[in-house]
Amino acid sequence: MTGRLRLAAEQISVEVKPDGAELTSLKDAAGREYLWQAGPEWPRHAPVLFPIVGRLRDDTLRVGHEVFALGQHGFARDSRFELVEQGAEHCRFLLADSPATRAAYPFAFRLEVAYALHGTSLTCTTTVQNPGEGTLPFSVGAHPAFRWPLPGAGSKPAHRLEFEQTESGPVWRLDANGLIDATPQPMPNHGRNVGLREDLFRPSALILPNPASRRLRYSAPGAPGLELAWQGFSELGLWMKPGADFLCIEPWAGHADPAWFWGDIWAKPGMQMLGAGDRRSFMWRVTLG
Repeated sequence: MTGRLRLAAEQISVEVKPDGAELTSLKDAAGREYLWQAGPEWPRHAPVLFPIVGRLRDDTLRVGHEVFALGQHGFARDSRFELVEQGAEHCRFLLADSPATRAAYPFAFRLEVAYALHGTSLTCTTTVQNPGEGTLPFSVGAHPAFRWPLPGAGSKPAHRLEFEQTESGPVWRLDANGLIDATPQPMPNHGRNVGLREDLFRPSALILPNPASRRLRYSAPGAPGLELAWQGFSELGLWMKPGADFLCIEPWAGHADPAWFWGDIWAKPGMQMLGAGDRRSFMWRVTLG
């Protein structure tokens, strides 16, 4: 498969491409597009992050005494996945280790990304499997970019996030090298709500290291809005590029190297550890309207 795959239900339709198993379109029954359609400010839509989330110090993966070059967010987002299952309202993609992946990440793995439609919802389930004989260290994350302003909404400052629970913080920011700053900062919220404005993101992304919520609503007056829910992920990133018309709401299991960290992958904070023969799934679901 080389082109984009379209899934359609009565109230929602999506498009996915095999490059990166990346979601590229998300429309409601009226044909309104909710996903950022890429552009010069940021050329992606909703990349899959694996086997790391964020940046490593010097873009270098350290495994014991060995070192490997591994760029921000890993290689899955730039890899061609195999389409292994397809229906009118669901599909599943697979990426397995190869000589090319082992040159950057010396572990056996199977990474499945599945999409399914139901009602007004899209569910994405990412499953990591360890076919090797030793422990598999990894991080995994979602990076969907939604339109900001939303379809039918007014100005950007009219938008807000409403969390399921009050998020007391603190939050993390990134330093100039893309590593987690050692100084936690207060959560810019009022109760369960965060009013959105571009200057929130001028220093860097906002990272909630352990959010109490497992769902939030993204909305504005006059717009249908959407709800994002997640399971299995332990962190949440919020990011936009000032001047661009998108907001990324990113459930993560893992994060960038802290600025104080100089160790190898086995000691890296936020890494998931998967035993031989085991598998672990992570889910995020977006519901429109």
